[in-house]
Amino acid sequence: MKLKDYLLDRITYLVLLILMILMVLFFLLVFKVSNALIWSVILVMVLFGVLLIGYDYYQKHSFYKSFLNKLEQLDKKCLITELISPPNFLEGKILYDALYEIDKSMYEEIEIYENNLKDFKEYIELWIHEVKLPISSAKLMIHNHEQNERKLKDQVNRIENYVEQVLYYARKDNSEKDYLIKSCDLGMIIRNVIKRNQDSLLYQKINIEIEQINYTVLSDTKWLEFIINQIVSNSIKYHCQNNCKIIFKVIKTNNIALEIIDNGIGIKKSDLSKVFNKSFTGENGRLVSSSTGMGLYIVKRLCDKLGHKIIVESQYNKYTKVTLYFNDDQYYNVVR
Repeated sequence: MKLKDYLLDRITYLVLLILMILMVLFFLLVFKVSNALIWSVILVMVLFGVLLIGYDYYQKHSFYKSFLNKLEQLDKKCLITELISPPNFLEGKILYDALYEIDKSMYEEIEIYENNLKDFKEYIELWIHEVKLPISSAKLMIHNHEQNERKLKDQVNRIENYVEQVLYYARKDNSEKDYLIKSCDLGMIIRNVIKRNQDSLLYQKINIEIEQINYTVLSDTKWLEFIINQIVSNSIKYHCQNNCKIIFKVIKTNNIALEIIDNGIGIKKSDLSKVFNKSFTGENGRLVSSSTGMGLYIVKRLCDKLGHKIIVESQYNKYTKVTLYFNDDQYYNVVR
């Protein structure tokens, strides 16, 4: 900080100081005070002003010089608050406190980013491992010249579901930019999901039962189809051995609710409260090697974003029921 710049910044105070000295001088002359006293008073005021400005300049010059020198030497500028001492003047304290809060906020954001990056890396590693299984199975079938087209399509469908899952996982935190809440044809979405999984359903000999589903709901067509598809994929993955079936049923009270019920292996009571936890596979994960524990985690995150409620009910070795609750216009008018 140069003295010239400091004085220019304090020009208002200097002008006020000069005006005050002139006013004092005026009153001293009016009251016909002796010249010696006048000059003494003026000299004291000038010296006091110079000392006050000099001390203020010294404080700020020392702090900002040290601040800028240390900042210049640092490779990581964000560490500056670790190297400087809190100043003893108000403006410096405000600056120091602001920098400290900015650094603290930045470190918190970095920590969140690093944790998300770590989670994503762990998921990708898990995903790569899981997607290798159906790829290896498909390659083996081709190598052995197997003619079971449905089995091959089932493996391809698994790969497609894994690819779609990782895509939606990557988008889940910024999904607001990619969805549009509007009236959706629930029946059409369900039929699309069934069509997508028809080879897996036929290969695993799973029957589909559809009750009245021709309703419109407020959601995003693309995201809702992904959510229902993940639920159906789980029903296929954890199917029973005989007379397997998946039931689609709409319950209409105040709002519309979609029930997806299967008679698969079910979920143990001790695992039921954890099904939406990230990477949780529970007891079923030990039975089905392709479990990643990410499907329902992503589904729950997307349901929260879309304003849907999801509930899972199950009895081990009997059934699993997933219910999606849809809100009406009034809800979205409030949240907007």
